[in-house]
Amino acid sequence: MAPTTTELAEFQRVLAQLRTSAGALRRRYGDAAVVRRIHNDIERLDIDAGELSAVVPTPRTGDDVRDDVVIVPDTPYDPSLWQDADDEGLGGQFRH
Repeated sequence: MAPTTTELAEFQRVLAQLRTSAGALRRRYGDAAVVRRIHNDIERLDIDAGELSAVVPTPRTGDDVRDDVVIVPDTPYDPSLWQDADDEGLGGQFRH
C-alpha cells in the first residue's frame, strides 16, 4: 500500500466531516430519497479514496505543473467562427 499523501489525508478528513453532516441531515429529514443518495455518494467517495490510497502518486517536476495550463491568446477570434451562431438567451437571430 502506498504512503498516504497530504492531499489524500486532507480529502479523507473532509470526507469524515461530510459523513458527520450527512448524519445530521438524516436525523433532520429522515430516510428521504435525497438523503439516501447523499449517503450513497459519500460511500462511493469513501470507496474511491480507499482505492486511491493504493495508487502510487506520480512524481511531478516543475515542468509538469504547466502541462495543464491552456494559454488563450488575447488576439480577436476569427469572425467566421461565429457565423450562423445564435446568442444564448436571446432567442436566436433567424427566427421565423
